[in-house]
Amino acid sequence: MPYTCNSMIPSRLQTLFWDTNLDTFRPEAYPDYTIFRVLEYGDGPAVAWLQETFSESEIRRVLCTECRLSRKSANFWALLYKVPFHDVAALNLSR
Repeated sequence: MPYTCNSMIPSRLQTLFWDTNLDTFRPEAYPDYTIFRVLEYGDGPAVAWLQETFSESEIRRVLCTECRLSRKSANFWALLYKVPFHDVAALNLSR
């Protein structure tokens, strides 16, 4: 995927980080934020990039701790990554 300027985020995925200064943003420095954005708003190519950038265990950890995921996204990713629903933070909130 092509990159723009000094960004560490591929240009095709930069819309997922609309509120971030991409010239200075380093995904590995903010794994929770980066993984959340891709899990919640990303498409197939974004998820492929995520899986190349972060380990499965890191993605699973964020799924278990990130409360901002929508219930729909959290349920989908829990099924895909085989994380028990009771371990997924976004599925265990009183909403």
